[in-house]
Amino acid sequence: MSSLNSPPTGTLHALHDRWPQAKSVDDFRANLAAVHARIAAACQRAGRDPAGVRLLPVSKTKPEDTLRLAYAAGCRMLGENKPQEAHRKWEGMRDLTDLQWSVIGHLQTNKAKLVAQCASEFQALDSLRVAEALDRRLQAEGRALDVFVQVNTSDEDSKYGLPPAEVAAFLRELPAFSAQRVKGLMTLAMFSAEAERVRACFVQLRELRDRLRNDLPSGLTLDQLSMGMSGDFEIAIEEGATVVRVGQAIFGARATPDSHYWPGGAQEEA
Repeated sequence: MSSLNSPPTGTLHALHDRWPQAKSVDDFRANLAAVHARIAAACQRAGRDPAGVRLLPVSKTKPEDTLRLAYAAGCRMLGENKPQEAHRKWEGMRDLTDLQWSVIGHLQTNKAKLVAQCASEFQALDSLRVAEALDRRLQAEGRALDVFVQVNTSDEDSKYGLPPAEVAAFLRELPAFSAQRVKGLMTLAMFSAEAERVRACFVQLRELRDRLRNDLPSGLTLDQLSMGMSGDFEIAIEEGATVVRVGQAIFGARATPDSHYWPGGAQEEA
């Protein structure tokens, strides 16, 4: 899907600990404008309309006062990895009635109630146990939730997500969970300075989605592909991403190690 007439796009993973901190509304406006410019340039290379790519600012580990600056700069949905952190921030910021939350990290069944209460979107569905627990909690809350199925395209033990070969069978079970609206697939690419290894993860997700579309259960759509973070979202856009999850390029570098979020110290920088 990437343009053959453009030079290869590289990753910016080497910058992951050097993004400057956003400390004012103006900082956030400038960072958001820079990210949108990168999105537009990637879309131009791929012959895509930038309107077809949604930017999800990822606010994990950042304090509430910083999130309020991001809101003042125009952010209306924020992404969080940990359900308990998302729920705490949701409770503390309920005065911002149009602010929505996307939970993008692994969910344990005993935390399903938190997601059912606070989230508008869940991007890491990867087991029937979680689907069952989440649906039960959503039904109790009288709510519905947009969900993405997480796929492990890098074949790394340190990543959550279903193996690609198991996704079709998993999707066939999901219509039973009526409070969850399946919107698409999500993946974390390999954390690497080698752009082609990163690109291969995104290509695999797009090609998997295209194959699955031929035999989807009734009522399911896979229109959305959530892939790409601060260091590699241009590559993801060139390969079909419709949602990019960008944290550090908007908020600034995080001190928290990746092992705080992923098993075995997996690399996930957003």
